[in-house]
Amino acid sequence: MHPGRQLGVLGLIFVVLYLLVFFGGGAKGSFADRLQPKLGLDLVGGTQATYIASQAGGKPSKDAMEQARTIINNRVDALGVSEAEVVVQGDNTIVVSLAGKADDQLKDLAQAANMRFRLLIGTTQDVSATALNPPSPSPSVSASGVPSAAPSGSVAPKSSASAPSVVSSPSGGTGGQGGGEAVPSATPSANPSASASAPAATPSASSSPAPVTADVKAQRAEVEKKVGAALWAQAEKLTAPVDLSSDPKAGLAYKPFSTLTPAEIAVLSPEMQFNVPTISCDQLDKRPNGSIDNEKSQVVACYGGQAKVLLDKATVVGDDIANASPQLDQQNGQWVVSLDFKSEGQKKWADLTRVAYNATSSDPCFTAVQALYGSAEHCAVAVVLDKEILSAPQIQGVLTGSSQITGSFTAASAKQLADQLKFGAIPVTFEAGPMQTISATLGYQQLQAGLIAAGIGLALVAIYAFFYYRLLGSVIFLSLLLSGLLTFGALVFLGRTIGYTLTLAGIAGFIVSLGVAADSFVIYFERLKDEIHEGRSPRSAVPRAWHRARRTIISANTITIMCAVVLYIVSIGAVQGFAFAMGLSTILDLLVVFLFRHPIMTMFANTKAFMSPRVSGLGRVLRRTPTEESGSSRVKEA
Repeated sequence: MHPGRQLGVLGLIFVVLYLLVFFGGGAKGSFADRLQPKLGLDLVGGTQATYIASQAGGKPSKDAMEQARTIINNRVDALGVSEAEVVVQGDNTIVVSLAGKADDQLKDLAQAANMRFRLLIGTTQDVSATALNPPSPSPSVSASGVPSAAPSGSVAPKSSASAPSVVSSPSGGTGGQGGGEAVPSATPSANPSASASAPAATPSASSSPAPVTADVKAQRAEVEKKVGAALWAQAEKLTAPVDLSSDPKAGLAYKPFSTLTPAEIAVLSPEMQFNVPTISCDQLDKRPNGSIDNEKSQVVACYGGQAKVLLDKATVVGDDIANASPQLDQQNGQWVVSLDFKSEGQKKWADLTRVAYNATSSDPCFTAVQALYGSAEHCAVAVVLDKEILSAPQIQGVLTGSSQITGSFTAASAKQLADQLKFGAIPVTFEAGPMQTISATLGYQQLQAGLIAAGIGLALVAIYAFFYYRLLGSVIFLSLLLSGLLTFGALVFLGRTIGYTLTLAGIAGFIVSLGVAADSFVIYFERLKDEIHEGRSPRSAVPRAWHRARRTIISANTITIMCAVVLYIVSIGAVQGFAFAMGLSTILDLLVVFLFRHPIMTMFANTKAFMSPRVSGLGRVLRRTPTEESGSSRVKEA
């Protein structure tokens, strides 16, 4: 290839790279801001969060903590945060450190991500405010003063019109996958104008309660003392939510339950949480993490901020999901989370949707969905993530294929949920500990010292190159400059697109690679001197020296790249950053070698200055007399 074309290709690469730097990869702000690389924790400081773990039955095991650390680390990597520190401290603490201000990223990082699919079997309003502050009595109020177990009113959640839903994946077709049964869209038919007189759902009494551990029994005994034995016994006898329509003051008797903490509410039986009118959604929502994770027990949660719902045992859980991915629904332009179930999980999912679809009007789940949406054709399945109900759609068919979770997702929230489901649930429960800002003073001082040392070293190399190689020294200087500009542009762009973070270790990797690049110059130029010493003219010696030195340069750089790849694979943290930086800059140096160093030397070989011993730096080799050629009478031509 003509030298001019090679230089043109290099120029095109520069133009494309810096167009991407200034205008691609989500670039924003001023031009100076767009040239800012993403710096690591040791250079700019950052945020450090502490998570304190607990596990049912005692302290978390060492294996559980290591599994939790791995899952959190995978979630951090999925956020595009490079070289974050995730370490286990002590027996029950995980510390996560991210560069810069990262409060929002750390907020949900240790969320357990326990996915449960539960049949909705009971619905009642959150009437805690009315129960504690009843309106003036009406003439129809019952004089007995005994709380009634009749159903209360229906409820329509605030967000019902836009609530997320589980639907069959479009890829499955209308025939479903595997089962051959019809798979219509499972979209909730919420009716915000549901009648307030519709009856609430009465939960099924056929399901046997889950076994209660000794620890929970002890905590319930403490709560019983706090509210009083008589009131506790009265609450245990409730078989349905207390009806305040017939006696507005019936809820006052249960006022002590409104003083319980969320942790104390969590140890109550699901029936008590559901039926006692003074237990509010606010108390339920603030229960400790893991309060409704038990898949073998019925649970109570809030939906839409004003409905308490009773959910059946979870027959399908997060472990039954094989893969989850965020997708943009092309039909409505909304982000969804696509779910692919494992083989056994797909059978469970089909069985659960079959129960919901085939339920009759006499089933508790049918009454519950009518109370929730005002009208219903089939039962609903609640999609529960930790303590939050993501959706509670009516099931319009037996879903035998892939499904989707749809709703008011953004691209970021859909990806976050998909990553949490894909990487699995954390096996322990975390309580957020202190979050603090880390200073980068020490790292900044080390960076200054390192840059000063690198500057001095490069200056000495430049001085020596110009003194020893003269004109050829300018080739060394320009090549290192171009290599540095390419590396810097790649560093800025990769930091914005894949989250690569520059740390002190990465800077060390770049400096080492510059040393390797300088070595390749020595190989080439000394090979050039050897060719001239053997009797060839400078013009003919340049291409011959290039062909012979090229193999050595490629071999040396290939070995460096292989070492960087192996080091990146087997290491973690800062060492990975060092390996990535060294490998990247070595690859870019090879690009400069082929597209700049060789063509510029070919062009220099055709100039008069290159033929001058004083200017070219070839010195004594060009000043040699024919008698010094060991018998040669003239200079050889290749």
